[in-house]
Amino acid sequence: MVFVRQLFRFGYMQALCCIFPVIIFGTLGLTKLVEVPGLPRYDLILIICLLAQIGMVAFKLETLDELKVICLFHLIGLALELFKVHMGSWSYPGEGWSKIFGVPLYSGFMYASVASYICQAWRRLDLQITGWPRSIWTILICAAIYGNFFTHHFIGDYRWILTALLAVIFFRTKVYFTLHQRTYWLPLILSFLLIGFFIWVAENISTFLGAWSYPDQEHVWRIVHIGKISSWFLLVVISVIIVAQLKHVKKGMDNTRKLESNPKMDT
Repeated sequence: MVFVRQLFRFGYMQALCCIFPVIIFGTLGLTKLVEVPGLPRYDLILIICLLAQIGMVAFKLETLDELKVICLFHLIGLALELFKVHMGSWSYPGEGWSKIFGVPLYSGFMYASVASYICQAWRRLDLQITGWPRSIWTILICAAIYGNFFTHHFIGDYRWILTALLAVIFFRTKVYFTLHQRTYWLPLILSFLLIGFFIWVAENISTFLGAWSYPDQEHVWRIVHIGKISSWFLLVVISVIIVAQLKHVKKGMDNTRKLESNPKMDT
């Protein structure tokens, strides 16, 4: 019974962490069924996403620091979208006033929703990470992974080499989370994979609802190739590394402020 109760609590907490992604999925479904005269679907989605983001902060579901991280991911995701659409990896066939070089601005929110989930989970589940590698290694692997999303079109795809390096770098890293005063842990690599899998499930829902289309989905919807899990796995790695590094920097800044405000502590 304890296991069942904890499983229910975990599901409930995960649902709370996914508020922003759920809003996006709901918007995709709603706008597929309901049209606003004179307003293209992509623009309507963008407006709803902006209002949702404002609401998340206004109702204190997200902090201003978390908003900064989410905005950063919006820019990272939008840059990737612009490149991938240009290379023909996928497309946004609908019309929209807010499309730039074939990419609707709302698309950045889909990446931002991943960051929102991670920030929410970090706070709600009181995440603690042990065995975190040196910053130089995490920053380098993060840059290499992000770069590979671009360079594999020209010099080959090295995701499996990067995955092997990740296994080495994060071999001792564990993530702890707390549920009702009970603490559990997972190898961080496994948590990357699990999140990547569920994002792949969400991607299938998104393409079915017409959020975007891969080349083989332009005429008839098909399930997204299972190999895409590896792409989301690597994107999650980038997301967690950035959030973790920013939290590490912020913690250092907070400690510095405490010392400056109370010089007697610095002995």
